[in-house]
This record gives sequence, structure tokens and C-alpha cells, in this order.
Amino acid sequence: MLEFGHARQLPLVCIISGLLFASAHADGLTITPANIPRIGTIDQRFQSYNIEMVEVTGGNFWKPYGEKPFGPLEDKPTRTASDLYAYRPLIDLTNARLRGLAAALAPAYLRVSGTWANATYFPDSDDAPLAPPAGFDGILTHRQWSGVIDFAKVVGARIVTSFATSRGTRDATGAWTQEQARRLLANTRSLGGSIAAAEFMNEPDLASVDGKRKGYDATEYGRDFRTFLMLMKQTAPEMIILGHGTIGTTATVTDLFTAAGPGIDAVSYHYYGALSARCTGTNTPEIALTEEWLSRTDQTLDFYKAIRDRLAPDKPIWLTETGEAACGGNPWASTFLDTFRYLDQLGRLAKAGVQVVMHNTLAASDYGLLDERTLAPRPNYWGALLWRRLMGTTVLDPGMQVRAGLHVYAHCQRETPGGVTLLIINTDLSSSQALTLPTASERYTLDAATLQDAAVRLNGSSLALEPDDELPRLRSTPAEAGVVKFAPATITFLTIPIAGNKACQN
Repeated sequence: MLEFGHARQLPLVCIISGLLFASAHADGLTITPANIPRIGTIDQRFQSYNIEMVEVTGGNFWKPYGEKPFGPLEDKPTRTASDLYAYRPLIDLTNARLRGLAAALAPAYLRVSGTWANATYFPDSDDAPLAPPAGFDGILTHRQWSGVIDFAKVVGARIVTSFATSRGTRDATGAWTQEQARRLLANTRSLGGSIAAAEFMNEPDLASVDGKRKGYDATEYGRDFRTFLMLMKQTAPEMIILGHGTIGTTATVTDLFTAAGPGIDAVSYHYYGALSARCTGTNTPEIALTEEWLSRTDQTLDFYKAIRDRLAPDKPIWLTETGEAACGGNPWASTFLDTFRYLDQLGRLAKAGVQVVMHNTLAASDYGLLDERTLAPRPNYWGALLWRRLMGTTVLDPGMQVRAGLHVYAHCQRETPGGVTLLIINTDLSSSQALTLPTASERYTLDAATLQDAAVRLNGSSLALEPDDELPRLRSTPAEAGVVKFAPATITFLTIPIAGNKACQN
């Protein structure tokens, strides 16, 4: 059983424009929704998701836990390819359940990329070779890419991708050539599709990335990126250029941004708080509700904000790949325990001004929103669905900082002029938390029988698809004005449609 200490809560008073909107109270904090000020807005596709390129093409992806020869970490501290990966059939993008569940999160960005995309070959005709040419590891057929475009149209998503950069795309001097990118762009247009945004390559700072030959450095990356940028400006000027899809917080990242020079439309980065057990990660479930774990997302964002402020002033920031842990996630990534991280991360990043967050993945491995075998919604999916339906694009400041035990975020209520939605996360395992509200609200509380349960409850009732794969009605319960309490280890959305917040009138 997880057992964490309970941090003593400190009084907090915040006054803006003479209006008291969060103050100490005998039963916790008082929040006045009508007075919570606006601090920014987020992209309407803020909550988005990834489908890995290898899901589209079929190939080796992270091996499910429990499949031999993968075993406990102490049994085999040095991993081999057979330990890490297992063949994954290509995803069926025509599946009605998959399409219905993805459409419920619309509008969104659909990112089709990942490490495998760096070495994926795109043929020049519908007739694909049986094996990838030299310098490539996989093949993306025209039919497969057409399936991505059709899926995006049906589910209300806009495509984000990256391009092949492996040895097969390079000339005798090692410089990147444009042919593969030109083919993909031309084919996309011929199918009536479009690529909304793109990174040049996936994670250019990762030493093992397929798109980097030995000795490939920041200077060469800068040269290749400028070639890519010139092509995009000529052939796809409407495309958002994302840069640079790095995952680290090292001097190498700074060097890559510096060498590439100007030209990006948004700063993009990837973030995982740790490696999973597959890749010798040592995290245990006990860390999952701690501030030390949850605040790591702030630390990484601060690093990229500093780069943005110095090298790309005023550009928006996109987090284009994130999840519980790299290498497919830990076993508890598929349980309610990770929903605290998922929703807290969305709340933190929206408040900090990040415009888009793309979760990895929609339906692959342990960190998928959906089970990859059955496509049944996991707890994170239900959290995503509530966020999509209740949290608008105008971000408010509830007047209190994130702190151990109680995290509170506020947005204008989606499609409700004047309404406010509060997201209240109680990470304390033993103590309830409380807020005092002067206005009645509607309550949506998520909990589970155990934290590492694959099923989740909404206001005490289990959430599951209806027999015909229809989503169930997400029923709220009324909360009267006054003290509202939040049980240990719960996540609650409170909607206040009659808040009368002037920042939420439009």
C-alpha cells in the first residue's frame, strides 16, 4: 500500500485588483469563482495525442510486461533488444471503437512520429518494396499514410509529424537530402490531406537516434535543419515549423537550438520524468503522488523557457511527446495512479502558458490512453474526456500555488459563458482537503477501489463503455455552496456555470 506523509497546509491570501479570490478559511481555502482572473489562453487542441509511426507501419515496439524473456529488473540489469521489444501489428485505424473514442477528444493534434520515423522509408508509388532500402529500417506505404489522413479527418484531428533523416536520406557527404520529405508532402496533398505542423526529426539530441550517423554534431544538424526549413517554406508555407523535438536538458540541446538558428514557429520538446523498468528505470509506485515527481515537469519546462526566451523570443511552446515514463511506461501507467500525473501535468502546463500537450500514446503500450489489445478506455482516457468536456481554453489563476497534498487549477468552463471549472487534485492518501465556495457547483470526482486499479469510478459509479461502444453519460452530483470536501487520493472537477466570471463571458 502507498503511504505518504501529509504536508501541513499553509494559509494563503491573494488579492488582485482589490478582489479577494482565494483566502484562508477554517475549513481550508475560500475561492470566489467570479473573481478569478484570466492569465492566458491555450490552443483549442491543447490536449492531443501521439500514434507512433511504428504503429502505422507495424514493427517492434515496447514488449508488454510479463512476456518472456522480460523479467524483474534484478534478474537482468542489462537489456537486449529481445528484452525490450516485441512485434506489434499495425494499428487498425478503421476500427469503429478507436475512431469513436478519438473523436470524443476532438479537436486535437494527432502526432505520427517517434524514433522509428527517423528511419522509415516512403516509396515513390503505391507499389512498396518488400524490404526497406539501405539506410532505412521500415516502410510507410501509401495505403498506410492514406489511412492516417482518413483517420485524422474522421476524428477531428490535425496531423503533426517528422521526417526521415537516417543514412538512406543522405548524400555522399552525409548531408540530408529532401527527396523523402518531398514525397510525403506531395502524397499528402494528392490525397486531400495536410500536415499542420512538423519537426525536422525526432529527438536529435538522443545518442541512439537512427537519424544520426556517428559523429553527427550540432553544426551538421544546423546545416540540415536549414535545408529542411528552406524546403518547407517553399512547398508548405502554411505548416507550423516545430523545433527541435529534443528530450534532454543538457548543453547539447542548447547547441542544437543555437546551430539551427531562426525559423521555427514554436518551440517543441519532449518530456518523460523517468525511464520505465524496461530501460532499467528504478521508480516505484510510491513516487507517483509526490510533489518531487509531479514537479519535474516544471523543471524541464523552465529549461525550455530559458532557451525560448534567449533564442526564439515570444514563440509558443509545445510539448509534443510525454507520458508516465519513457520506453512504454511502467506497469502502473495504465492504472488510476497515473491519472494524477496526467491531469496535474495538464493543469500545470496550461497555467504556465504551454499551448499544446501531446500524450504518448493513444493506444499503444502501458502509457496508452486505450488498451492496445481491446481498445478499452483506461483511467487516463476518462480523465482526458472530462478535461475535454469541462476545461475551456481560457486559463484562470485560482490564487494558490501547487503544493503537497492539494493542487487547484481553474479554467473558464467550456461552452458556458461566465462559467468556471476548477480541477482539484488531492494527492494525500490519508487526509481530506476542503475548499469553501460561495456558489453551488456540479461535481465530477474520480477515484478507484485501489490506486493501481485499471478501472475508475465517477462519483462512485464505475466508468465503462456501453454495450454498443457508446460513451456513458458523465453524470455530475450537485455540491451546495459552502465547504466542499475532497477525499484522499481523488481527482475532482467542479463546474460553476453561474459563476459570472467576466473573463469567461466570450
